Amino acid sequence: MTSSAEQLPRRAIGSTGLTTMPVGVDGSVFGWAAGVEATAEVLNEFTDAGGTLVSTADHYSGGRSEVMIGTWLRSLLDRSRVLVATKVGRHPDNPGLSARALVRAAEASLERLGTDYIDFLSFDGDHPETPADESLEAADRLIRAGKVRFLSASDYTGTRLREFRSVAEPAAYPRFETALLEYNLMRREPAEGDVLPAARELGMGFFARLPLANGFLTGVMRTRDTVPESVMFAAAAQHIGRRGTRILAVLDEIAEQHDTTPGAVALAWVLSRPGVTAAIVRARDGEQLASLLPAARLTLTRHDVRRLDEVSAA
Repeated sequence: MTSSAEQLPRRAIGSTGLTTMPVGVDGSVFGWAAGVEATAEVLNEFTDAGGTLVSTADHYSGGRSEVMIGTWLRSLLDRSRVLVATKVGRHPDNPGLSARALVRAAEASLERLGTDYIDFLSFDGDHPETPADESLEAADRLIRAGKVRFLSASDYTGTRLREFRSVAEPAAYPRFETALLEYNLMRREPAEGDVLPAARELGMGFFARLPLANGFLTGVMRTRDTVPESVMFAAAAQHIGRRGTRILAVLDEIAEQHDTTPGAVALAWVLSRPGVTAAIVRARDGEQLASLLPAARLTLTRHDVRRLDEVSAA
């Protein structure tokens, strides 16, 4: 693995002027499956390889994910090396996206993260009970105060992304710069049919969540007997079956041809899709992360991509 950021590919993030390595770290396991030392190990491994994007949410592990990331951030000599993205709207202390809840949630995230600013603040899920202009105006105040740099939208439909843009533009409110949504070989919709086209149309970046389908596409869990007894892997079990077996078989063949792992191939497929800026991966320790980072440099052939497209199309 290289330790030089210049040797790794970079991608532009929407119209922000920022770039990122196309693999980001998902902080959802921090404070739960990964403790303080494992969290630091993952993040150090990541940044040593040139990684920048660390994604979390205020409700992950009841806020402990942000606390652990914050502890690690304070160990850095240069905070600007990292792009911190967090989501608000689902923490039980500040649910929803009303102006009051949004500001309180962002302030609480800043305190847990131990930082002066959040690079990407995501609206976590659509909350239609709150008018879009109320949420955007509150976010605008946070941006003007220097506490947030850019806005993002997590689990929004393409229609809602367009609606928020139509509200933001005439009022000069901040726009969503990125969209986050689950996207992998096991679940290609609604990303391909709805959100990715809208993101491209609006000039937004796209962060693919769960690119390994909760770990299923690593190939470790092929039968129900091989699924660990942990809630962390329960979602992977839903993919066990004929379709999942066919997809894993193709991943195995392509991985052997490239001398890599099925997970790296599955991740490289996501990164090959038009409009994808980065894929956000989970890792419990540095070793697991190290097995995935090579996907940032893995170039699949057209034949590889076509085979994966065809086997996952059903």
